[in-house]
Amino acid sequence: MEQAKCLIIGSGPAGFTAAIYASRANLAPVLYCGMQPGGQLTQTTTVENFPGYPDGIDGNAMMDDLRRQAARFGADIRDGSIERIDLSKRPFRAVDDSGREIEAQTVIIATGASAKYLGLDDEKKYAGQGVSACATCDGFFYRKKTVAVVGGGDTACEEAIYLAGLCAKVYMIVRKNYLRASDVMRRRVEENAKIEILFNHNTVGLFGENGVEGAHLLKFMGTDREEAVDIAIDGFFLAIGHKPNTDLFKPLLDTDEAGYIKTVAGTPRTNIPGVFAAGDCADPHYRQAVVAAGSGCMAALEAERFLAAL
Repeated sequence: MEQAKCLIIGSGPAGFTAAIYASRANLAPVLYCGMQPGGQLTQTTTVENFPGYPDGIDGNAMMDDLRRQAARFGADIRDGSIERIDLSKRPFRAVDDSGREIEAQTVIIATGASAKYLGLDDEKKYAGQGVSACATCDGFFYRKKTVAVVGGGDTACEEAIYLAGLCAKVYMIVRKNYLRASDVMRRRVEENAKIEILFNHNTVGLFGENGVEGAHLLKFMGTDREEAVDIAIDGFFLAIGHKPNTDLFKPLLDTDEAGYIKTVAGTPRTNIPGVFAAGDCADPHYRQAVVAAGSGCMAALEAERFLAAL
């Protein structure tokens, strides 16, 4: 049975930052990268809003930098995933996808979240070429251009309002005949001259030669009033929610209705002493790389203090 002071599950800004701090604290962390090494940023082209990169940086290159930095300080970084874990008592016991068993004194969960997509082939075709699931990450690239936001909830309204501050025009593609958002968000959208709401519309495809140039929609889809509609856009933003990658931990840790791990306010501490959560798996609100990195730092510091107090 392998022994570890600190087991970090998941990579990305939270996991790698936790590994950097835990390594420098001589915790000799073991980090499992998971199904998507580097996290959501590896699906992004240029990252321009992370401090320290004045000219921007490719998302994959940024994650490579963080990985190398963590490895430099001695983090044991492994490809692969944790398949099973027992948090009922310390030391915590985990089994990876190769069957290796690990006992850990502390665990940092940094498994992130995955954006929900419509399931269109064109979403993959145009990934990084006009399709995005984060307006605050990528909206800057569409200044004075025309974009569409898919969704009708508070998140979609927030993203549409944010994009309206940058773009010439914003379409909201809403499959229902109303917005699910709160009254205040609905009013803000309806009162914004740059936002046009397309009720009863479903996206069925995207088109464009060198990136997204438009979207194929169906109005009143599946009814005798069905009508094909094409709109010209430069960017297509998904705002239909995120799913935290926390299924492995739901029976063990306190989570909210959506599955995000609950932490003690202002800390990465979970309901189990010695187990910490960092990044998007515990953050339904901000979902930004710099916030995830900060929470990874906090988790490592908390793990160090927890071990020192034993």
